[in-house]
Amino acid sequence: MITRDEVLGRAADGGDRIPMLTLAEFFDGNDVEDSIAPNQYGYGRPDLAEIAARLRALEVDDAVAWVRVQLHEEMFEDDYDDVVAESVAICTALPDDVVDVRVGVEELQSEPVWEGLSYDRDEFCDVPAVPDGHRVLTLVWN
Repeated sequence: MITRDEVLGRAADGGDRIPMLTLAEFFDGNDVEDSIAPNQYGYGRPDLAEIAARLRALEVDDAVAWVRVQLHEEMFEDDYDDVVAESVAICTALPDDVVDVRVGVEELQSEPVWEGLSYDRDEFCDVPAVPDGHRVLTLVWN
């Protein structure tokens, strides 16, 4: 898992914008269960490994260009020590309802996906290109 210091360095290199992380950067070695969807942790939300497995299964679909973790803006405040995510961006040509079913939004206790990013596009760095015929959807927990 990427460290907070590495995230802060990438943010600085990216013009003080929030870097988008690959699934490996966020999930591999991450044992902080409330680093994503903290309000659902302990109330039936699958563990991080299950969330990662569902996203990885989606990411290998030919109709999915990429999947990235969108970090929470508050993790850049001085009183934060961990890497904390807001949501997941999915660049795809699949219909929204297909993505919802494939990731299992009900089981994940997330909202249905919606088009766009959690924050304005110019607040992020390390955003891959969006191929023709694709759009970016966001998977978020409230």
